[in-house]
Amino acid sequence: MNSKTPPNESKMRTNKSPKQQRKKQARSSPKTVAPRPAKVPVVSSNDDSSVKAKLNVNNMGAGERIQKVLARGGVGSRREIERWIDEGRLKINGDIVKLGDRLKVGDYLQLNDRVMHWEKFAIQPTRVLLYHKPTGEVVTRRDPQGRPVVFSQLPVLETARWISVGRLDINTSGLLLVTNNGELANKLMHPSTQVEREYAVRILGNVSDDTLEKLKKGVELEDGVAKFDAIRFFGGEGANKWYHVIVSEGRNRLVRRLWEAQEVIVSRLMRVRYGPVVLPERLKTGAIYELTDKELDLLFDFAGLQRNEPSAFKAHLEPKRRPVGKR
Repeated sequence: MNSKTPPNESKMRTNKSPKQQRKKQARSSPKTVAPRPAKVPVVSSNDDSSVKAKLNVNNMGAGERIQKVLARGGVGSRREIERWIDEGRLKINGDIVKLGDRLKVGDYLQLNDRVMHWEKFAIQPTRVLLYHKPTGEVVTRRDPQGRPVVFSQLPVLETARWISVGRLDINTSGLLLVTNNGELANKLMHPSTQVEREYAVRILGNVSDDTLEKLKKGVELEDGVAKFDAIRFFGGEGANKWYHVIVSEGRNRLVRRLWEAQEVIVSRLMRVRYGPVVLPERLKTGAIYELTDKELDLLFDFAGLQRNEPSAFKAHLEPKRRPVGKR
């Protein structure tokens, strides 16, 4: 590239006032977005080079299993939809659906005799949001007590709906994953997957080594034995001490109940990791970060799922991924 400036261009530049030049520079400068934390990736992987986009566009003409399409759209879990099939609640082109039937382009689908526009579930790209949930919000769509709900803080979807990957109680803050892909959500929540959940816990007072050992070996709770897979001390001043704990199941209020079973008071609880997904350090409370296309590939690989999305849709995902603040 020629480093010399053409005479005419040089003349045009010298004719502009410094104020005009500053305005032009401001218009041409790219807009910045919130920086990503440098310490850890949002989605981690042991071998990034082995993860590739997996497409199955050539088989779309043969159709997809009904339970897979509806689960992806968040209508229900695969198991739930299979139960609907057994109960005769689904019809294709007027015929009662049997297990193994597939949806093809042009098929007319009914659930409980109501038409379902299933095509939108077949083509929508997967989206996954990281929401930094504050305390005081409940993970539900409507709350009879009128408390703030998580789903009212999320972007509006044109099709399908947001599905939370697990829950956080009203007094717990931190990482909450939501997605429009029901199959991915169910896989990440299923007990057989045993996905690690890591929490930062602030407790009041000191904890003995014997108590920590009991919490790692197992404690009898009202719904069975439970334990922490790992406990790490993270410092603290005065009466408050911080620990990071890891559990591999999603029982209700499990972390709090384990500490309380040892008469330890939890004054603050925050989820910082779900499986390979880490809460970004610079993501403020109430803010949202959307996974990039590459991060989605890593998450699908972790869940053991193929990402069957047409390349035309995958290609346009990358420019739209950005950290966003409160709505």
